[in-house]
Amino acid sequence: MAELGAHLTAASAGDDRPSIFEAVAQDSLMAAVKPALQHLVKVLAESNPGRYGFLWHWFDEIYVLLDVLLQQHYLARCSASFSENFYSLKRIPTGDCGQQPLATAGLPKRQHWKSLLLLVLVPYLKGKLEKLVSSLREEDEYSIHPPSSSWKRFYRAFLAAYPFVNMTWEGWFLIQQLCYILGKAQHHSPMLRLAGVRLVRLTAEDIQALEKKLAGSTSSQTHSIKTQVQSAVRKALGGIAFSLSTGLSVSVFFLQFLDWWYSSENQEMIKSLTALPTPPPPVHLDHGASSALLPKLKTVCPLCRKIRVNATALSTSGFVFCYRCVYSYVKAHQRCPITGYATELQHLVKLYSPES
Repeated sequence: MAELGAHLTAASAGDDRPSIFEAVAQDSLMAAVKPALQHLVKVLAESNPGRYGFLWHWFDEIYVLLDVLLQQHYLARCSASFSENFYSLKRIPTGDCGQQPLATAGLPKRQHWKSLLLLVLVPYLKGKLEKLVSSLREEDEYSIHPPSSSWKRFYRAFLAAYPFVNMTWEGWFLIQQLCYILGKAQHHSPMLRLAGVRLVRLTAEDIQALEKKLAGSTSSQTHSIKTQVQSAVRKALGGIAFSLSTGLSVSVFFLQFLDWWYSSENQEMIKSLTALPTPPPPVHLDHGASSALLPKLKTVCPLCRKIRVNATALSTSGFVFCYRCVYSYVKAHQRCPITGYATELQHLVKLYSPES
């Protein structure tokens, strides 16, 4: 009986630890909200570029500002991020093994600012780094001249090293999650470990305290102008954060559905395009003369005789080459290498595959 009681006591003590499914689900919530909001902003910007174009241009910065207000509001009010509170979780300091503080008590200052920094700044910097890598890779692939400066050599080395750095980053998260599943770690994410906090479930006392705080949030009496201004600013920022959080809570499922619907629509469009019949070859093409120029494999460039890189078609003839090969040829000869049709550089058309 004593052993059974000890086992039940240990089990009840570990009931506050969220499952890996809850932890991963709250992580993926904000990751699903941002693309959906980005699609909405894109639709607005395309419908009226003059009025809403700046929203698309500065989307990352505007999103970070709103995210700061949202996460600060929830960390101060519920000791949790928006997504963690959505799944009835809260943060407590890692070394706190005794009586857990209520969610309304907030985190210690050090853990609070660390949490805010890691919740907002790290995803923002990661997204900017991915965009930088994408632009540098595109610039490198479509550059006509070989790299000569030390700066070009540096960013080419950076592009070569980035996949391994990204793999290490994702592997770090995967190992942490495996350790959490096996009970060897208190955190499912390295970000929680760096912030010095861990996730636990909300208790009945936490829920009562949150409801009481929400019901009893009345304006306190202030006497000086300075305190009135500070109170007004806090109320304004809190109102914006509360409106944003309430709107997100209501529309989070709609945004996730919109993101899914948009991706499904893209896939259907790709399928419909690939089901169309292939257009016929140029009518005036001399098959005997061009058979020696055309490789047997359709993925090989007719000029360099290697697998095509950055497939580019000529709108005058429809044949596909490597970008660098056809750019240099058309610039020098002003004609198609296969058909001999008069061609200019503006007739080069980049081809995008569903995989890219």
